[in-house]
Amino acid sequence: MTEAPRELKWLANREPNVRIVPTERMRARIRPLLALWAVLPVALLVGGCGTSESSGNGSHPDYAKALAGSPPTLAALHKQANDLLGGGQEAFEGRLAKLHGYPVVVNVWASWCVPCRQEFPVLQKLSARYGKKVAFLGLNSEDSDDAAATFLREEPVPYPSYTDPDKSVAESIGVVGFPDTAFYDKSGKLVFLKQGPYTNDSDLEADVRHYAVGGA
Repeated sequence: MTEAPRELKWLANREPNVRIVPTERMRARIRPLLALWAVLPVALLVGGCGTSESSGNGSHPDYAKALAGSPPTLAALHKQANDLLGGGQEAFEGRLAKLHGYPVVVNVWASWCVPCRQEFPVLQKLSARYGKKVAFLGLNSEDSDDAAATFLREEPVPYPSYTDPDKSVAESIGVVGFPDTAFYDKSGKLVFLKQGPYTNDSDLEADVRHYAVGGA
């Protein structure tokens, strides 16, 4: 077999190195990008958690400032902010009786109910704005106390909610689904029950102004 010329041998020996050199350069350029992609998901996760927290705990009104100087009956409600109160229908109706002299807005909700969650920011705003004249209450139905308490830590309100795990209190009002909003006049009479969620925030505020603030 004829031996290859020396120049061809040199090229044959150099060919692998010619291919390797650009590969190493590419890897050198890619390594920082790979490191960036490794860190990016963590950064996004942390950033996402921060955004969620600020849109929850950081977005509600300053209730202490907004409700300072409330009448004693309403101030007693504010002291029980975010509490989950038991006692069933008797306790709920007893509280309504103690609130005679003030219009009452009762929001029927559950932590697993998406439309309920969507209404909470409006209720936060309205209860801070009108809480010196109007009594706000929650009725937490068909829910677990742990789930409800967790949600209230995320979206606090300046009033308590009565627990209604078997929905018996809600059904006594006429509630069919969630959320529902019940409006009582100063004498404790149910004057309007909004069944189902409000389609927009302005409608909820309009009803509070009409059925509650208007009768305050």
